[in-house]
Amino acid sequence: MKNFLKIFLLFLPLLFLTSCFDILDKVNIKADGTGEYTIILNASKSKTRLASISKMETINGKKVPKKAEIENKINEAAKIFKGTPGISNVKTSIDLDNYIIKLSCNFKKIENINAGLEKLKTQKILGKMVPTQVYSQNLEKKTLTRNKVNTFKEDYDKMSKADKEVFNDAKYTSIMQFESAVKSQTNSSYILSPNKKALKLEADILDLVLQKKQIQNTILFQ
Repeated sequence: MKNFLKIFLLFLPLLFLTSCFDILDKVNIKADGTGEYTIILNASKSKTRLASISKMETINGKKVPKKAEIENKINEAAKIFKGTPGISNVKTSIDLDNYIIKLSCNFKKIENINAGLEKLKTQKILGKMVPTQVYSQNLEKKTLTRNKVNTFKEDYDKMSKADKEVFNDAKYTSIMQFESAVKSQTNSSYILSPNKKALKLEADILDLVLQKKQIQNTILFQ
């Protein structure tokens, strides 16, 4: 379960110690398939609690990572992304006073992001349960797909009460921006912008884990 959520949290275990965090996952795709990928992890609403936790050795039986360990993990992941064919301009921003982390990169095609995630899994920065084939695009058919993520309800049910509380107020936002206008989509949970060039999904992370709300969507462009 913890490993599954790393697809959103990208190797930041300290966020698993608080339930009040936001994840913004953003993709900007041009008509030729190139684009920019950004993920922002924001736990600033819990910064006072996290600052206190960071001084501890363990909590709920888990080792508390130090700031240097978090920075090293993020820098390691950035290095791996930089070495992924098709990915360039990798940037990271780390604010461990407010607990806001940002990673961004450019890609030649959206599947390059999948390859980057797969390399993170190979290097054991991501766990074995993490899905890596997140996106697929067919320029000829003018489609973009966010692939289905399996349910992890059984894993969640086996968690302790303390671990389950981590997800109580955790929020996820996905924003996809396009150069071409959207003609149709298969998931009405995504809100289409007035100019039809952006989609937005907001959800509780627990709803995604239990599949009460789906990420899967196939988008057809005009």
